[in-house]
Amino acid sequence: MSIEPAGRAPRSTGSPHSETPRRTPIRTFLHTEDGVTIDSVYDPPSFVYDASRPPARDLGFVIAHGFTGDVDRPHVRRVVEALSRYGGVVTFSFRGHGASGGRSTVGDREVLDLAAAVAWARGLGHARVVTVGFSMGGSVVLRHAALYGRESGAGVDAVVSVSAPARWYYRGTAPMRRLHWLVTRPAGRLVGRYGFRTRIHHRQWNPVPLS
Repeated sequence: MSIEPAGRAPRSTGSPHSETPRRTPIRTFLHTEDGVTIDSVYDPPSFVYDASRPPARDLGFVIAHGFTGDVDRPHVRRVVEALSRYGGVVTFSFRGHGASGGRSTVGDREVLDLAAAVAWARGLGHARVVTVGFSMGGSVVLRHAALYGRESGAGVDAVVSVSAPARWYYRGTAPMRRLHWLVTRPAGRLVGRYGFRTRIHHRQWNPVPLS
C-alpha cells in the first residue's frame, strides 16, 4: 500500500488552551501490501494547547499495541485519549488480532500493518507522524522505521518504543516461557485463538531474528 505524503493541514483557529469539539472517530479496514485487512480507527485531535505552536492537526500519532491486544482494548483507548490532546491518533489491530484478517507473525509481517496505518495518517493530512509502540508493537515500530525511513509515504518523523523485547529466544522468566508455548505449540495457538482472540501463524520468521 502506497500513499504519497499529504500537504500540511490548515492551521487551527482554536485559541490557546481552548477545547475544540471532538469529531466522530472514523473506523475502516485498511489493506496491507500483502493483502491483509486491518481493522483501524482514526480519532481526530481534541485539544489545541498553544496557538503559537504547530497546529494539532499537523501532528498525527499511530499506536502499535502489544501481542494479544487490539484496537478496542481499554488500555489502548486510554493512550488514544491522552495523545488526542496533541494530535490525531490512528489505532489498529495487528494481523491475527481482533477483527483484523490474517494471522500474527509476532512482529515479522506486522511492519506491513504499521506501514498501512502510517500511510493512512499521511493521507488524512498529517504532515508529521509519530509511531508509538508497546511491547511487540515497540519492536515493530523500530523495525518499521529502519525499513521505511522518512522519505516514503509510509515513513515516520519520530518513533517511541515502550518495553520492546530485545531478544526473542530468551526464556529466563515465566512470562517468556508462556509466550513461547503460546506461539510455538499447537495447543498454545489454540489457547491464543479462543482465549485471547489472537490467531497465530505456525511458521517461524524467515530469516530467524538474531538473539
